[in-house]
Amino acid sequence: MLDFELTVNGERHAVRAEPRKLLCDVLREDCRLTGTHVGCEHGVCGACTVLIDGRPARACLTYAVQMQGHEITTIEAVAKDGKPSALQQALHEAHGLQCGFCTPGIVMTFEAYLKENPRPSEEAVREVLSGNLCRCTGYQNIVAAILRVAQAASDGKA
Repeated sequence: MLDFELTVNGERHAVRAEPRKLLCDVLREDCRLTGTHVGCEHGVCGACTVLIDGRPARACLTYAVQMQGHEITTIEAVAKDGKPSALQQALHEAHGLQCGFCTPGIVMTFEAYLKENPRPSEEAVREVLSGNLCRCTGYQNIVAAILRVAQAASDGKA
């Protein structure tokens, strides 16, 4: 067992875990942040996506002990003061949510992506979205929501 600290959503967490324990498991079990979902456990589905130093990463492929000294952001930090982010609100309004299992990973992926690419094409959104699997939908409403947020931001309305 190793003792280490993680900074998650701006808060320090003291962790005692085996060196092989994955970030997704530490977040859920030790930090009690259950919004990061574990799907395929192979890095394919994207449900476990978190931000590490502002960049999307698969928590199921990352050893928690390696994250000491890095800033981890989970879905729990996206809404501010109980108010959903523009992306979360757009997903709700465009009916881009169904069971919700994949939604945290999609939100985390696009919160980061839209900061770097504020005016993406539909093709670009679909390409990035291909890293997040959803069994409930045909993705059309998810794409529409992401494009709606990008358009509102470029119009100065976000």
